[in-house]
Amino acid sequence: MPRARTELAELVAFRSVADPARLLTSECEAAAEWLAGTLRAEGFQDVALLDTSDGVRSVYGSLPGPPASPTVLLYAHYDVRSAPDESAWHTPPFTLTVRKNGRWYGRGAADCKGGIVMHLLALRALRAGGALPVNVKLIVEGSQEQGTGGLERYARAHPDLLAADTVVIGDAGNVRAGLPTVTASLRGTVVARVTVESSGRGPSARTGSGPGPSGTGPAAVTTDQPGATAALIRTLASLHDGEGNTVVDGLDGAGSWRGVPYPRKRFRADAKVLYGVDLPGSGTVADRLWARPSATVVGLDCPRAGSADGARALVCLRIPPGTDPAGAAGLLVAHLESHTPWGARARVEIVGQEQPFSADTTTPAYTAMAEAMRQVYGQEMRVAGLGGSIPLRDTLADLSPRAEILLIGLGEPEARVHGPNESLDPRELERMSVTEALFLWRLRHRSAHGLRRSPAEPGPPTSSR
Repeated sequence: MPRARTELAELVAFRSVADPARLLTSECEAAAEWLAGTLRAEGFQDVALLDTSDGVRSVYGSLPGPPASPTVLLYAHYDVRSAPDESAWHTPPFTLTVRKNGRWYGRGAADCKGGIVMHLLALRALRAGGALPVNVKLIVEGSQEQGTGGLERYARAHPDLLAADTVVIGDAGNVRAGLPTVTASLRGTVVARVTVESSGRGPSARTGSGPGPSGTGPAAVTTDQPGATAALIRTLASLHDGEGNTVVDGLDGAGSWRGVPYPRKRFRADAKVLYGVDLPGSGTVADRLWARPSATVVGLDCPRAGSADGARALVCLRIPPGTDPAGAAGLLVAHLESHTPWGARARVEIVGQEQPFSADTTTPAYTAMAEAMRQVYGQEMRVAGLGGSIPLRDTLADLSPRAEILLIGLGEPEARVHGPNESLDPRELERMSVTEALFLWRLRHRSAHGLRRSPAEPGPPTSSR
């Protein structure tokens, strides 16, 4: 653990921010080089910096296990969200700091540089007792938060590189510190850009040429009549009913969550909901977070008063497992177009789609994880969902369709992932590392699905450094 703390401090110090507007290429490059050097020092083979199409490198390495043993792919990412409001942090965001409560604070501590250290600790624990029980591949992405898909495209171009029998994605977390959890459900996404323009008919007629006194002359159409911005706001408002439930015409919004519950009082505390503010929507918190669609306006661009330009918004529709992204996209487009008021015109462009995910938790790999968690935590494994998505998961599922994919990690609620004062609980790091080690040990007798690779498997193409 002291070594883990030192390594995590070195990783956190790299400002490997994913935001394209704040991307520090030299910092991302330095983080990738640090990782490659660490893997080489650990005895990894085929260590490579993968040049992906989005300009940020991912890091790959492998460790051989016994002949005929299954192959396990371990995943994490070293890129992080930005910390634009450093004044909201109690400690410097890019300096790992231990506070009196024992937690380790710093951007990326939990998401997901801590996940990298978790994998390293698990492998060290196994190798300290002898040879690895399975073949291991490790991939650390450099553009997960950026969402630009560089590693997904690279993996599809080199399908054998990340093929595996089992995949462990270290980018999730427990429902609460001390409660062992696998994330078995991810919502998919549909991202739409909607532009509303005045049509020249009725009260939404295109605005005049410039500002003027309210209610007088030609400028009255600018100052007194609702234009593109007001029409856009009315259009977006149609995505929620009076209770705050997401409503897209034709899309089922009544799903129920059957896994671990999320008590309303606990969620309010975790989300720091202000006193007196209601939680929008009906159903349980878990229903709304993990089993139902949700629409969020993630960007808004309004023209200046007097401008003839249209108003634009970026809408992210999260969809639960069992919902087809293409079908949901068509419903979202039709809904937005039909709910644009006053004769204004809406132009809707789908700019992104990701599949939802639901795992069968009765499979051998999940059984092995449940046994490992029970041994470490002394409690039964919980099954939770995640409101967001992990883009690489779809690619890995396509490349290894029979592989079992498990999501674990260090991002429990107190970690404040993506927010100010992100942190991890070092006890969780220790427990989850031991859990992962025991899980890999339990997989040693599992028969492979025919995707097994020889320990002498060649590494990435020579075009990668």
